[in-house]
Amino acid sequence: MEIEILKKEKTPQNVIDHSIAVYNKALEIAENFPNADLTLIKKGALLHDIGRSKTHDITHAIEGRKIACQYGYDEDVLNIIERHIGAGITKKEAKDLGLFEKSYVPETLEEKIVAHADNLISGTEVVDVEFVIKKWKTRMDNPDDNIERLIKLDEELIQAFKDD
Repeated sequence: MEIEILKKEKTPQNVIDHSIAVYNKALEIAENFPNADLTLIKKGALLHDIGRSKTHDITHAIEGRKIACQYGYDEDVLNIIERHIGAGITKKEAKDLGLFEKSYVPETLEEKIVAHADNLISGTEVVDVEFVIKKWKTRMDNPDDNIERLIKLDEELIQAFKDD
């Protein structure tokens, strides 16, 4: 159903392909968490970039929330869409970026999983945290706080399970 919605909203095919790759990566991460809501992760991962049907700037998460809301998705899915950018955007960062002043940092396990899966997919290719850090250092003015949140997400969702 989510793929049909992406197509109905004229989401570019490369964004749909990316969203499918993020969904697959999110399911892989979710294997570490037996209590994760896989249905929620599926919906959130597939729809996380639906706002790119309208814009490719940072506001795509906010636009995506509005679009998904029109299709009747609940708050859990809407929050995944709105909070998926990078490792999240703090209230202060949101203000500095000209966004509505509130926190866009992922809070729930499912929000964190989708956000981090998105970080670890470039296009449709799986990348590592070092790749993301290098990319952010070239694209952001002051990436240190974002990189710190990224590393914490990686430690919480992936690194803690590497030695098992």
